[in-house]
Amino acid sequence: MDRAVVQITLFGLLLALATTLPNKDDWDIYSFHINSTVTSRYATTVITSRVANRMDDSKEIEFQVRIPKNAFISKFRMFIDGQVYDGVVKGKEKAQQQYTEAVSRGESAGLVSSVGRTLEEFKTSVTVAAHQKVTFELTYEELLKRRLGKYELQIHARPMQPVKDFKVDVYINEKAGINFIEVKGGLSTKALANAITKTHMDKQAWVYFYPTEDQQKTCDSCGEQGMNGDLVIVYDVNRNPSLGDIKKSDRYFVHHFAPSNLASIPKNVVFVIDQSGSMHGRKMEQTRIALIHILSDLAEDDHFGLITFDSSIFHWKRELVQANMENLESAKKFAREIAERGATDINKAVLEGARMLNAHPREGSASMLILLTDGDPTSGVTNLEVIQSNVRGAIADKFPLYCLGFGFDVNFEFLEKMSLQNNGVARRIYEDSDADLQLKGFYEEVATPLLTDVTMIYNGGANLTQTSFSQYYNGSEIVVAGQITDNDIETFTPQVVAISSNRRVTFSDTNATVESNGTVSDSHIQRVWAYLTVKQLLEKELVLSGSEKENAKKEAFELSLKYSFVTPLTSMVVTKPQGENTDVLHKPKEGEATQQRTHTAMGRQPMLHQNTPRITSRITSRGSIDLTPAYFGIPGHPGIPARSVPGHSGGGARLSRPVSNTPRRVPGRGRGVMQGYPSTHLDSVEDADGLVFHDLPDFENSAVPVSHRFLLKTENLSLPLCFDVTGDVRLKLLHHPNRELSVNGELDSVANGGFRRIVIHFKNDLHVKIDPKRITVREGQTRTSYIGQDPITAGSLTVIRRDKEIDVAAGDTRIIIVIHEQNGEEFFWPVLRQRPLDDNISGILALKPAVYEEVQQSPTTRLKIKDQEIDVTRDSAVDYSIVSLLTHDCWLMSAESALERQLDDFIVTQL
Repeated sequence: MDRAVVQITLFGLLLALATTLPNKDDWDIYSFHINSTVTSRYATTVITSRVANRMDDSKEIEFQVRIPKNAFISKFRMFIDGQVYDGVVKGKEKAQQQYTEAVSRGESAGLVSSVGRTLEEFKTSVTVAAHQKVTFELTYEELLKRRLGKYELQIHARPMQPVKDFKVDVYINEKAGINFIEVKGGLSTKALANAITKTHMDKQAWVYFYPTEDQQKTCDSCGEQGMNGDLVIVYDVNRNPSLGDIKKSDRYFVHHFAPSNLASIPKNVVFVIDQSGSMHGRKMEQTRIALIHILSDLAEDDHFGLITFDSSIFHWKRELVQANMENLESAKKFAREIAERGATDINKAVLEGARMLNAHPREGSASMLILLTDGDPTSGVTNLEVIQSNVRGAIADKFPLYCLGFGFDVNFEFLEKMSLQNNGVARRIYEDSDADLQLKGFYEEVATPLLTDVTMIYNGGANLTQTSFSQYYNGSEIVVAGQITDNDIETFTPQVVAISSNRRVTFSDTNATVESNGTVSDSHIQRVWAYLTVKQLLEKELVLSGSEKENAKKEAFELSLKYSFVTPLTSMVVTKPQGENTDVLHKPKEGEATQQRTHTAMGRQPMLHQNTPRITSRITSRGSIDLTPAYFGIPGHPGIPARSVPGHSGGGARLSRPVSNTPRRVPGRGRGVMQGYPSTHLDSVEDADGLVFHDLPDFENSAVPVSHRFLLKTENLSLPLCFDVTGDVRLKLLHHPNRELSVNGELDSVANGGFRRIVIHFKNDLHVKIDPKRITVREGQTRTSYIGQDPITAGSLTVIRRDKEIDVAAGDTRIIIVIHEQNGEEFFWPVLRQRPLDDNISGILALKPAVYEEVQQSPTTRLKIKDQEIDVTRDSAVDYSIVSLLTHDCWLMSAESALERQLDDFIVTQL
């Protein structure tokens, strides 16, 4: 008998189950504890989950955990049958070799991948014998950042079932004293409020969250599947009005500096706003709302400037002016009339912003430049290194540059590097309903400068983290750690020198807290130093070049190994019982595409080919046969067993069909092709345009169908819809008759894949075929192939290939084709980024956000779309429309229900 597969998922700090609720008679999470200890703002969190296999057969448990992106995993262990299996942190190259060898043997390969705004996902699995138990224990560490006068420890709970022994314990120990502590979030209200106990005693605080099984069903976002919401612990510490809070041990120290009894410094700020065509729609509207709010918050002694840009620059005024009532009203009027259009000349816009600040020196003020953009440079200077060099030369360390990247079309690494080169930071603004609040929230963090040119001095200190800071803002905090020379605490003397308004100030009065010299204290402070050092070395490695870059990388790598941190330079090898597969866990960089995880372990039926699933079959009570791919289910979620979907027809994660040897033909789908079944061989033919396309094979040569999951997002915060399209079919992506533009695409036959090729027809005589190897353009009788990244222009059609995307612009229509990679092979996922003004378009890309009403929740969920009621299943899908893959919950239904018409209406016979 095949082993059953169970998915356990941890969102944020809490373990959650997979998207279907298993039979509790078969297995059980009988205990789940989170223990988070925060000492001097450094949080160490241990998650312990105990699972029992209630079945008479062995069962594979897949464990997923989501942790803050800012954290480093430092320990993972499993306890099975009295044995302890520890994960081992290794250099990424060695771990990658082990990973590659494991994949080549058909074993699973675990990864850490980015999920959502603040989380990363950790995966592994283990086989548990009948009636046996397994304990998972994960430890990670992070330094809490102070923003707007508070620290936040956030727990997102979605366990998908009530857990009998469910506990969250948070202990906070701050020698400086805890000023206030609050518990917020959806899980702190109504019925669950009684499950929270908070105790605050001067320097210590405890928060206990112990909901009963019944309580886990009764909050606003709770139900039979348990809790779904946030628990947020918010606190701040007492402030030493002078030097701040210093913790010392025999060998190390950490200094938290955040004075608040200072006068604010008037600021000079220039806002540089992208108004190119890709900002069309909600992004531009949210930018206008946020900008008007920010202008309202300017103080009268502030001076400001405002420019917008596409391929040209548009000034509100050419020089900075005072933020008086008349000027602010004029600027708000300008902001309301910003209209999106054109290309993106980042170089010219940022240089103009720098010129305006350089032309307006004011003694006793603090200057800053804030850039908001949603795309890569496409006009003027487009070489990223040249832009960075130009900006660095123009700013010349005189003020910070803050870069806000709107959405996932931006090259975030480019913005991050440019910010770090100019003493600023980069922040991603997520395309969501709260994007305007994200923009306003960032501005509030830098709205009140209190000090400039801050220098932290430590006589008797060595191996220091960053000690120079261009500006210090109210509500933030400067943290420095280092080693104490010769372990001599007595000679260690800290001092801070900075500029407040137009005068030099020195902070040297120390009421620093001196902890005992015990090993616990020393180990804790040492780990804070190591954490900060590695974080800052990784930033330096991004900015530096040559030998300096290599030295920073080498030092960060060695510290990561020494302290067992899983960083972008190291990986964790998860050890398991003999005969089990080995997992290798990698931490991604910001914006890095998620790699997928195939799942077939040693000692089981061998995999003939990595993308050829093993089929299990059984006769159901209704006389149908279930064909279930054994190593994949939901696209983007390898290891989740496929399952039937209420109201789902025409292909899905599980195919239930009457027992018959006669394949069903589908009109317009090729020769004898059974609906939903992909091809294993392609017969090449040449169409009238001379471009090579492919026909579909007979069913007799077909393998098991591969489903591609599509997301149909909503305009509000409700769950998106999702549906499956099965097989390597050809889809009408976009048809714009007024512009004589047609875009078609062919799905591949690879699990977790996408489109293998896309063809664009423009006017009567222009045809562009895009595949992973080349872009082929036929204009009239002339055919040209392109393999580089030079822009391709044919008439009013422009195609630009970049590392991770292909940008297609045809008149006022813009399509981004995102490039992903699976098992070394590239595939595409197209996105309509700019709709034409007349909006007379059809096709998959032309679908507008879904609007529905939830009319029933039990026994099954039912949605009402227009006049049709549809049974749906809560499931999940990967969003391939962005480079950094995100996983969304969604309502799964048939393609016909989601599209509100037959899928055949979107299928084309040839590309």
